[in-house]
Amino acid sequence: MDHDNMHMPPPSSSSSMSNHTKPHMMMMHMTFFWGKNTEVLFSGWPGTSSGMYALCLVVVFFLAVISEWLAQSPFLRADSSTSRAAGLSQTAVYTLKTGLSYLVMLAVMSFNAGVFIVAIAGYAVGFFFFGSTAFKKPSDDRKTAELLPPSSGCLC
Repeated sequence: MDHDNMHMPPPSSSSSMSNHTKPHMMMMHMTFFWGKNTEVLFSGWPGTSSGMYALCLVVVFFLAVISEWLAQSPFLRADSSTSRAAGLSQTAVYTLKTGLSYLVMLAVMSFNAGVFIVAIAGYAVGFFFFGSTAFKKPSDDRKTAELLPPSSGCLC
């Protein structure tokens, strides 16, 4: 192989990039930033409108809440049913939860601090309502206590 002929072209400078070829291209951030002028999930969305940015934050928040709700869903917990229909419904719920989680992750990859905060808040609210013991029935606590091994008194 002749290594002398394998030259990479020089990187194009910003002066050679014309605004005429890509007039609507937004800069992609690689660090967290504050501001409503961002793109999240889709090209041009939410744009520069404050109302659309607020809608974007609400959508990301609820995607995280729904994802956490599905993660805590009884469909995903092992039960005594071994039918194929039960397995298919578990798979469908798991796939939906995973897809929503990836959408939230992609939204956070916009590096917009507001999007990051509402994603974390959405997961926290979702866990609080659907995963924590705050809203569990007392009968659920007894079932959990029965599954845990007896305490030896050591808290280490």
